Amino acid sequence: MKHLKRMLAICLAAGLGCSMVTGCTDSGKNNADKEKATVDIFQFKVEVNDALKTATQTYMKEHKNVTINLETVGGGDDYGAALRTKMSSSDQPEIFNVGGPQDIVDWKKNLEDLSDQEWIGKVAEGLLDDVSDNGKVYGLPMSVEGYGFLYNKDIFEAAGIDGESLKTYQEIDQAFGKLQEMIEDGKLKDEFPVLEAVMEYPVKETWVTGMHTANVSLGQEFSSATEAFESESIDFKYGDQLKDLIDLQVKYTSSAKTPSNLNAVDYSMQVGGGYAIERVAVIQQGNWVYPEIKNVDEEVAQHTGMIPIPLKGVSEGNIPVGVPIYWSVNSGSSDTDKQAAKDFLNWLYQSEEGKKIVVDDLGFIPPFTNYGDLAPSDPLSKIVAQHVKDGTIAPWVWTGAPTGWAQESLGVNIQSYVAGEKSWDEVVRESKADWEKARK
Repeated sequence: MKHLKRMLAICLAAGLGCSMVTGCTDSGKNNADKEKATVDIFQFKVEVNDALKTATQTYMKEHKNVTINLETVGGGDDYGAALRTKMSSSDQPEIFNVGGPQDIVDWKKNLEDLSDQEWIGKVAEGLLDDVSDNGKVYGLPMSVEGYGFLYNKDIFEAAGIDGESLKTYQEIDQAFGKLQEMIEDGKLKDEFPVLEAVMEYPVKETWVTGMHTANVSLGQEFSSATEAFESESIDFKYGDQLKDLIDLQVKYTSSAKTPSNLNAVDYSMQVGGGYAIERVAVIQQGNWVYPEIKNVDEEVAQHTGMIPIPLKGVSEGNIPVGVPIYWSVNSGSSDTDKQAAKDFLNWLYQSEEGKKIVVDDLGFIPPFTNYGDLAPSDPLSKIVAQHVKDGTIAPWVWTGAPTGWAQESLGVNIQSYVAGEKSWDEVVRESKADWEKARK
């Protein structure tokens, strides 16, 4: 029942025709007698950097007493490491990102209690669980996101493959195999001259492998990030199926015969330099990449579908859905700057102008229940919203893992496995040990 209520809550957040509470206030209205404030934002969503920059400029035009500086670190860079460096300096940001229960512990001394903010009662049920502690809330959910195998509908149609019908591991494997054979035989060369492989898999990006790919397995072992956070050990109950999922992606890349090459493939090569130019037909990513694909080729972006990412024989036909990251306010900032930071977040997510920016410009599926009919228009967000409505979703749990474990332990071990330097048994054994060591 709790799981059902959580799905319904996210459904409400996605603006799927449910009855909504309307109306809000703009607590950040500019008054001439307000003190001047500076809000430095340090965030990691590279896909929305430009749109977020425009939003801050819009806000500053209406609030002359506030200066907002935006710095984005993400994509191929380690945001967690960059944040630790930033927070150890004298130039700490007023607004930064946290991922969930482990970050709440790690950054507790820097987190402002946001429990009194006006948006609290409008967040979809269950979406604050991972950033709450002892009745206090320390983060505002940025958005609702989902991921799977994004695929080029035009390429699939040319190959005679119905992407929308693919659900199970076996169906996907067979379809990808058929497409790969047609590519190698040159049957699609005239229509798609640069197409070289079914997939691109950025093993260099340990967040793609150690967080997103691995979550397909871990999300069946743990029901939530909080449960993972509270666990002193990990069993890798579905470790064999995770290996199959990794192997599936590797074997349909152009590096299948030399998989160690994938350790040099990054996010940019996968998305902008791979999928968006039709060098590959499929990538493991989520609705957040739509703006980047669109910036390269709008037609490719519009003709993109999403195949559910399968855990063979365990969870098939589902896509992982959750809150990717939260906005937090630095408790160490001055009272004036903290209030300005809170006012900006309230304006962005609760003013009528801000809501439109969140949905239309940032392309977010809003994690709030008072957005009425506002919902992203891009095809990937629509697919995610439909999965939420249908209940064909799986949880995100990697934010409950020990600090750095997903990328620095599991992700690095997966790199060694793909390169042929470690067996899968070694990956599992070492990753288990690292989890238990971190929990002691």
